[in-house]
Amino acid sequence: MQEFEKTPDPKNKRYILMKSITDFGMGFIYLAIGVLILFAKKLNFQNEFADSILAKVFAVIVIIYGAWRIYRGWKKDYYRG
Repeated sequence: MQEFEKTPDPKNKRYILMKSITDFGMGFIYLAIGVLILFAKKLNFQNEFADSILAKVFAVIVIIYGAWRIYRGWKKDYYRG
């Protein structure tokens, strides 16, 4: 929020707000997909990929990336100039 308040240009404020909303939205989508893959067997979505170790590794990576996107949207540190 600090970076959002420091930028005097309204165009930059709109850009930062748009990027932040996009990061929140995509972050939650990535988290949901990662959790869906991770708990696919318990949710009765069974296929060959969901049962493999590669699926679990991929799900953890997707969850970490989703959490990072949410953090980036919350931090709003898009301009470091």
